Amino acid sequence: MKVTTHRGYSLLWLAMLACAYQSQAADNARADAQAEEQATQMQAGATGASPSAIDTTKSDIERIQVLSSRGLISFVSASASKSNVPVVETPVSVSVLTEKRITDLGAETLQDALGYVAGVYNGPYGMDSRGDWSQIRSVSPVSYLDGLQLLFGNYNNARPNPYLLQQVEILKGPSSVLFGQGSTGGIVNMVTKQPTAARSNEIWAQLGNYQRKQLAGDFTGAFDEDANVLYRLTALVRDANSQTEHVADDAFFVAPSASFYISDNTKLSLLSYFQDNHTGSSTQFFPHEGTILPAKYGQIPSERFVSEPGWDRYDTRQHSVTLRLEHEFESGLQFNWAARQMDSSAEYRTLYAWPPKFQDNKRELLRSVYLSDASASAFTTDLQLHGEFDTGALTHRVTVGADYQDVVTDNDSAYLSGQGGLIDVYQPVYGQVSLPGDEVIRDNPSASQRQLGLYVQDSMRWNDWVLSLGLRHDSLDVKNTAGIKTSPSATTARAGLMYAFSGGISPYISYSESFNPIAGVSKSGEVYKPREGQQWEAGVKFQPEGTEHLITLAGYRILESNRVTQDTPEAMNQLGEVEIRGVELEAQLEWEHWDLYGSYAYSDSEIKVTDKVYEQGARLAAMPDNMLSVWATYRPEHWLPGLKLGLGYRYVGQTSDGSVDVLLPDGSYAHKSLETDSYQMWDMMLGYEWESWDLTLNLDNLSDKTVITSCLARGDCFYGQQRQITANVKYRF
Repeated sequence: MKVTTHRGYSLLWLAMLACAYQSQAADNARADAQAEEQATQMQAGATGASPSAIDTTKSDIERIQVLSSRGLISFVSASASKSNVPVVETPVSVSVLTEKRITDLGAETLQDALGYVAGVYNGPYGMDSRGDWSQIRSVSPVSYLDGLQLLFGNYNNARPNPYLLQQVEILKGPSSVLFGQGSTGGIVNMVTKQPTAARSNEIWAQLGNYQRKQLAGDFTGAFDEDANVLYRLTALVRDANSQTEHVADDAFFVAPSASFYISDNTKLSLLSYFQDNHTGSSTQFFPHEGTILPAKYGQIPSERFVSEPGWDRYDTRQHSVTLRLEHEFESGLQFNWAARQMDSSAEYRTLYAWPPKFQDNKRELLRSVYLSDASASAFTTDLQLHGEFDTGALTHRVTVGADYQDVVTDNDSAYLSGQGGLIDVYQPVYGQVSLPGDEVIRDNPSASQRQLGLYVQDSMRWNDWVLSLGLRHDSLDVKNTAGIKTSPSATTARAGLMYAFSGGISPYISYSESFNPIAGVSKSGEVYKPREGQQWEAGVKFQPEGTEHLITLAGYRILESNRVTQDTPEAMNQLGEVEIRGVELEAQLEWEHWDLYGSYAYSDSEIKVTDKVYEQGARLAAMPDNMLSVWATYRPEHWLPGLKLGLGYRYVGQTSDGSVDVLLPDGSYAHKSLETDSYQMWDMMLGYEWESWDLTLNLDNLSDKTVITSCLARGDCFYGQQRQITANVKYRF
C-alpha cells in the first residue's frame, strides 16, 4: 500500500501555515541568540533538563555548554543521571549522537544512526523495514522517547523517524535506578525537536535508489515579540520501495508542538505527533543453506521475496500527546514533570519459510502463514525534583522522582503452519496459493501492566572526587484477560566512584542493576518473569583541556537472568543465566577543519544456565566478537567554504548462532555451532552548503557488498543493507 497523495498536500499546507505564523515573529528579540539557543535546546528534550538549561533568557542561572563548536559532540547527557551532569563526571558509559552527527552520517533510520557507536551492533537481524533493532553489550536495549518508555511488546508500533529527533542518547549497562524499565545492555533515549525562540525554517527534498522520494519540513519560532509562546512543526512524507522485492517503505508523520512561558521560571510544553507507515516483511528468514552454507543452486538473492505481493504488509499507526511542565523555585530547586499518552496499532500479514529448510529438490521452501492485529496503549509519566546544595566540603546534586506506567498490549493472531504453499526461491511464481482472510485470527488474551517506581540519586563531589549513589524501588501489577496475574517488585541500586585528575583524565568504577518486567504472555499463556541483571564496570574518560575532544574507555562484566529469546517468529523463550564481558573505546575528536568519530568494541558471552542442552556454554547469538568503526568529515573553510566530505569505515567481526556442539548418548553430535563471516563496509558523504542551500549526497555500503549480519540456531539467517544512495536538497530561510 502506498502513501496517498493527499498526505503530500497536507504536508505542504502545514508548511505554508507555519511560514505564515512565522512572519509574525521574524524580528523577535531573541533572533541574535540563535546559535546559543540551539546548543541549549539539545538538552531541552532530554530527561531531567531543567529550565535553566533550556533557556538562559528566562533565568539568571549559568547555562551548561552542551555542544562543540560545530554541534557534532555533546558533553552532557541527561539520560546518564536525569540531570545536567557533564559526561566526564558520570561514572557510567554513555554516548550521545547530536542532530548534526546524525545528518552527517546520512542516517535514514535510528538503526542507521547507531552504526558507529562503541558497543552497539545496529544490524543483528539485517535490513528490517518493520523496526529498529540493535544490540548493546549483547542485549537488546529498551527504547525511550524524551525520557519516557516508547515501546511495549513487539510488532505493535510505528518506527520513529530520525528527522523528528535532535539528539539520541545511548546509556550502556543496567539503568533501572533512574528509568525502571531498562535492559541489562542499556537504553536508547531519543530526544525530539523542541520549539525555539530563534526563527528557523527548513524544507528538505530527497531522492534515492529503490524509487525513494521524500519531502519534509521543519519550522520553528515565536508567536509573539516577547517570545513567550513558541511553536514548532516538523513533518515528512515518503514514497519508496526497499531492497526486498515487492516491499514498500512508505511513511508519513506530522509533529506539531508548542511551549508557553507562564513566567520567567515556568515553562509548559505540549508535544504531539501522528505517524502512519506502510511497509511489509523485508526480512525473509532464509535458511542456513543458501546463505551462510553452500547450496546446490547457489546463494539465495538478497532481494528475494518469499511472501505474496499485495497481501503481505506491516502497516502501522501511532499517535501521542506529551505534556511537560518545568519550574525553577527561587531557592534553585527545580521541578520537572512529563506525561504522555501513546496509542499504536499494527496490521501484520506475511508468509515465510518455517522451518527455514529447503525441500528435497533444494529449490523450494514450504511457507507458513502469519496474521496479526496488534495494539498498545500506554500512559507514562515521570515527576522529578532536582536540587544542589553543600554539606560541609561535599557538593550534592540530588535527583528525587517517581514514575508510573499503565500499559495495555493486545495481539490477536493466527499461525497456520505449512499452509502457505511452496515457493521456488530462485525463480518464484506468486499467486499459486489461496490466502486466508481475517476470520482465522483468534482473539488472544490482552496483557496489562501497571508500574510505580520511586527513585533517588545523589552525585556528590569533594575536591576532585565524585561519588554517585542511587536507589530505586518498583512495584508492579501484571495480568492478562485469561486471569493470570503476578505482582513482582524489586529494589535496584547503582554506585559509582570517579576521580578527576588535572589534564582532563577521570578514571572510574561503578556497579549497577536492572529490572525489566516484560509485557505480554508466553505461548502457554504464562506471564513472563522480569528480566534482571547486574554489571560491574571500570573505565576512564578523557577530555583534554583546551580542546573539544572526548575519549572514553570502559571494561565491563554483566550477569543477566530471565533473558527472552525468540525460538520462532511467533514464540518466545526465557533463558536462565548469561554472563557477558567486554571492552569499549570511543573517541570524538574535533579540530578546525576535521572531525573524527571512532570506536572499537570487544564482546564475549556465555550462556550459564538454560533448559536447552545445546545452548549450555554457547555465546549469545547476533553479537559480533569485534567491531571497529571510524567516521571522518572534512570542512575546508580555509580554502573552499561550504564544501563537506565524509568517509566512514566499519568492520564487523564474527557472530555466533547461539548453539554449541553437544555429544549425544548415541555418540552423535547435535546443533553444530555456526559463525558468520566478518565483513567490512565503507560509507561516504559529499556536499556543499551555499547561503541558504545545502546539497548532500550520501552513500551507505559504497561497494554494494552483500553481507550476512547473523544466523540463529533455529535455522535462519539475515542479509544486511545493500548500497543505499540518497541525494538531498535543503533550503533554509
